[in-house]
Amino acid sequence: MKRLPLVLLACFGAMATLPSSVAAQSSAQPNPTQLEGCYLRNISEQVRCGKIMVPENYDRPDGRQIPINFAVLPAVSESKAADPLLILAGGPGQAATELAAMIDRIFKDVRRKRDILLIDQRGTGKSNPLSCEVDHMDELVKNDDDVQLDQMAGECLARYDETDLTQYHSVNAIRDFERVREHLGYQQVNLYGGSYGSRAGLVYMREAPESVRSAVLDAVAPVQVVVGPFGKHGAESFDKLLTRCRESSACNSEFPNLEETYRNVLQQLENDPVPITVPDPLSNEATDILVTAGRFTGVMRVSLYHPTTRQMLPYVINETAQGNYEPLLGLMGGVMNQSQLYMGLMLSVLCSEDLPRATDELLASDGDNDFIGSRTGDAFVDMCSVWPQAPRPDSWFEPVQSDIPTLLLSGELDPVTPVAWGEIAAETLSNSRHLVATHGSHTIVGHTCANKLAGQFIDHNDLSKLDDACLTTAAKPMPFVLNANGKGL
Repeated sequence: MKRLPLVLLACFGAMATLPSSVAAQSSAQPNPTQLEGCYLRNISEQVRCGKIMVPENYDRPDGRQIPINFAVLPAVSESKAADPLLILAGGPGQAATELAAMIDRIFKDVRRKRDILLIDQRGTGKSNPLSCEVDHMDELVKNDDDVQLDQMAGECLARYDETDLTQYHSVNAIRDFERVREHLGYQQVNLYGGSYGSRAGLVYMREAPESVRSAVLDAVAPVQVVVGPFGKHGAESFDKLLTRCRESSACNSEFPNLEETYRNVLQQLENDPVPITVPDPLSNEATDILVTAGRFTGVMRVSLYHPTTRQMLPYVINETAQGNYEPLLGLMGGVMNQSQLYMGLMLSVLCSEDLPRATDELLASDGDNDFIGSRTGDAFVDMCSVWPQAPRPDSWFEPVQSDIPTLLLSGELDPVTPVAWGEIAAETLSNSRHLVATHGSHTIVGHTCANKLAGQFIDHNDLSKLDDACLTTAAKPMPFVLNANGKGL
């Protein structure tokens, strides 16, 4: 079984001057029933699938062609709306079609009236995938300093010596999506983008505004911010967890001095990593694992992404401090079993679009914390040092200005895309509204009532009609897990 290193999991996904819009309207009527029937994982019904060929380099339209894979989850109603919901996957590096079952569940109300369109971004899924997973069993027995991420990236790079990796970027992704939209005959689409998908949504709104009826951007990552170094925001989210535990009589009684306990565990693992033999987190086969500070903080950071894992952290920290590593390994197995990220695409995007903008001052500020330090920033610096890069126009990183109806969503506890980023995006989106889930974390449509609000907005496109009480005054935090039997729930 293969997965990315823990430090990279749940990452948040052309040199020539580009035209102001890559949109092209089509007079054809949407008719996805002409596509082939197919089955997607964990969806029992037959849906519709297809592929089109696009230039790898749009400046060389007669050059190498690559496939773009897509699927349509047909609307339930026969009298459906003409404009589908287009899902922009996160990462960067997630494949939209591999998220189909989750999307179908979250947006079941939307699907009553609209098709849901899933397009694998170039470099993911079945769209010329740039897959470079690493063997986690080999990784997990190494000390942190022995995991050579630059070497790992170099080995990945060697697999794609005939691929122009500099063409796998956000703008070309939107060009591909536009080709699919035209192919299917949709005049306009509604966008949902979560995490990196929110940035893709903003790029779509800039590059093809005529094609977008509305946009829902969840866990917002504006184009003008740098994605990759996540130490600062992770530390802020963890501090909120510590505060809430102190303010909870049950949590504070069970886990007094939680912050000190965490610091002690981290220091102990920095000095003396712990070798243990346990059932493999994914296969259940006996395997050796070295519990290191890096692995410990990696699990902590990614577990902050969702309330159900977040609520376990005080208990996991306390048990780890007492030498019981089973709860930590349980979380690790869940983290490593999440949706696959296509590392080649992730690096192609971030190494040319974000890391060149990560100044020494930004990296130093991001690493100035007692939670995970500079681990995520350092990881991308190492990997990008060997990955092909191309300069991008400054215009790509200017604030996106648009009057397209846009719903912005943020979680107060988000460890990677803070509320402030949603506010930054809203400054130049004149027809937007920013809703914040008091107890929400990352991509809140998956664990709050935000999916209902998104569905209502897509239906009527009226931001003023949305009642966000279910995100704020009516919302309640999930209780902390206090012991192995689930005390506290």
